[in-house]
Parts: sequence; C-alpha cells; structure tokens
Amino acid sequence: MFDIDKWQEILATIKKNKMRTFLTGFSVAWGIFMLMILLGSGNGLSNGVAANFMNDAVNAMWIWQGETTIPYEGMKSGRQIMFHNQDQEIVQKVSGVGASSGRYFMGNTRYSFGKESGEYTTITCQPELKEVENITLNEGRFINQIDVQQNRKVVVIGTDIKTALFKDSTALGEYVNINMVPFKVVGVCTEPGSTRNRNAYMPLSTAQMIFNGSNRLHNLALTINASTLEESQAIEEQIRTALGRQHKFDPKDEGAIGLYNKLENYIQTMKIFQAIKIFIWIIGIGTLIAGIVGVSNIMLIVVKERTKEIGIRKAIGASPASVIGLILLEAIMITTIAGYIGLVLGTGLMEMINYFMVQSAGPTPGEQGETIFLNPTVDFNIAVSATLLLIIAGAIAGYIPAKRAASIKPIVALRDE
Repeated sequence: MFDIDKWQEILATIKKNKMRTFLTGFSVAWGIFMLMILLGSGNGLSNGVAANFMNDAVNAMWIWQGETTIPYEGMKSGRQIMFHNQDQEIVQKVSGVGASSGRYFMGNTRYSFGKESGEYTTITCQPELKEVENITLNEGRFINQIDVQQNRKVVVIGTDIKTALFKDSTALGEYVNINMVPFKVVGVCTEPGSTRNRNAYMPLSTAQMIFNGSNRLHNLALTINASTLEESQAIEEQIRTALGRQHKFDPKDEGAIGLYNKLENYIQTMKIFQAIKIFIWIIGIGTLIAGIVGVSNIMLIVVKERTKEIGIRKAIGASPASVIGLILLEAIMITTIAGYIGLVLGTGLMEMINYFMVQSAGPTPGEQGETIFLNPTVDFNIAVSATLLLIIAGAIAGYIPAKRAASIKPIVALRDE
C-alpha cells in the first residue's frame, strides 16, 4: 500500500496524461461541489421559511369577526358578527386552547413627548399576547395582569417610537401623551421579523374604558396545544362550534369568522420542503453517479492503453493482486483528491454566503426582517459521508477494469496493438 515505487509510477502516469486526469478529477469534484451547493441551498430555503414562522409562536391562531354567508335557524345571511369580552372566555374554555388575548384596535393614534410627536399604531391587548406573537423586550417589561385588572395607564412602545420621541434619552418611567391622555412607558420592545417597530401595546381594559371601547373586541390571538395537523384542525372545529353557538351561525360558515391556523400552514409548508429536499438529493446523487461513471470510463481507457504493459508485468511474474492494486490506487487517489477539492469548494462557498448574510443582518433582533434564505450550510457529517461514498464508489469503479486487466493472459496482452 505504501510502496514508494508504486506511488512514483502512479504519479508518473498521472503527469503523462494530465488532461485525462484533470477531466476525471473535474467530473468527481463537480459532482461533490454541486451536491454541497444543492443541499446547502435546500437547507437555506427551509431554514428561512422556518425562521419566518418562528416570528410568532408556531402554534399560534388568530380569529377575527366576519359576516355570515349562510342562513341559520331562521336568520338571514349577511349578519355582522361582533366579538365581546365573553367571546374570549368562551374560546378559552375550549379543550386544547393555551394562552389567549383579546384585542381592540385603535388604529393610528397621536403620540407626543415634549416637542416630539407622531402617529403610531396602538394595539390593546392582554399579557398573553407576548407569548403568542413572540414579542421581544429590549427594556422594561410587558403588560401584566395587574395592569389589566386595575385599568392602569401604561404602555409598551416599539423601538422606532422610542427613537422618534426620546432620541437617546431613557423612555422607561416617562409619560407619553396618547390622544392627549398621559400613559407611563413601562417597556420598549421589538417585533421579530419586522424592520419597522412602530407598534405600541396598552392594556385592553384601559383602552376599552378610556377610548370608548366598551366591552368590544376586534379579534382574538391565542396558542393551541397541538403538534399534528389533525389535532389543530380538531381544535379549530371546536372553536367554530363554540362561537357559532354563542352568535347563532352555522359552524361550517367560514365567512362568519375569519381564522388563521399557523400550525396548519407550518406543517404543510414543511412537508413541501421535505419533498424539495428529497428532490435535491435525487439530483445530487445523480450528479455523483455521473462523476463515478466518468471515473469508471477513464479507468477502462487506462486499462486499454496499458494492456501491453500489463502483459509484460505478468510475464515477468507480477501477481494479479499487484496489477489490481496499481490501477485501484490510481482511481482512489484521483477520486479522493478531486472529491476533497469539491467538498472544500462547495462547503466553503456555502459558508461564505452564510457569513455575508450574517454580516448584512442587523445587529439587533428582528432588524433583518423576513427572509427566505437563512444559514445555507451543509451538515459536516453529511458532507464527509458523501465524500467517503464517492471515494468508495470510485474504488469500485476502478476495481472493475482492474479485475479485467488482471485476468488478461500475458501472451494476449503482448499481442495487443
């Protein structure tokens, strides 16, 4: 295996046929390189889509009021469904529902502090919204249950609002005027996946009391305790039934209430990407096979060219094992070096793309916004396994013509032209 003369002979053969060796190695390197690119791109797309789903809780669900489209129990279609506080209590009792928050929208409201002012979106909510929408706190705290129970005039502002109104000074503990009503700033937050943090959050009960919201709700945000598509759809059906009973509409009337089940979309989307990954593997393996076939063809040519030389070797006493070993080592050497080059170039390119993507992302959470391409790298074990597989396949591809060469009779080989 480590016979110096044998390796020198292999190197001499490679130098003598530089173009043939280059083309053989290129086909192998290209196969590994393309496999790394394909797998990295597939992982990047899958990771990007999964990260976008993670901006909110994966098991989140939003329900909003609509208009009936089906007559029900003597009542005509076209009735407007309006939510109230008790609707949240009804939904909360449904088996499988986790955290929930009612929301009453005030729309764009005027914020002012000192000489600075601007219009921003106010979202009235309950403490559970933080869990549903994965809101990140940079400073202070979020709305708590005591704020809701005591109708406290407190607010959590987005980083853009803080920058606009307070510049570089501290916002916590200060009072901002919201539609001319003073509210104490208790937190500064960031919304994952958003490049514009212009939302502010205040207690639902406070908004309903001060801004004439009565007991009205515009929608419900909640999480569900489900891990499969069937479980999430069962909970969805129970919610429609419970609200249908409360507002007297057909649970099958999809227009009566709007409902977005994020877990259902997540599971379906991930299934699509699993299929894409399988397709990518098929293409990648096909590329590898093409490289292996190239090695086999080249080795057949090598045997054909060296038939007379092999005959002389056998005539002077060379064993079949030594003939097989010589050709096999040449195939393994070319495949290993070329495969390693393809592996390094492919994974290196993916790592470089990942590096530049990380550098271009914002320094603060959520600043980079949504993305469809994230961390396009290949698992090291998969990369090494693919290279080893190619080396083994290259050895098999070299063994077939080597075995054929070893079976040639010296007299027949010497007659070859």
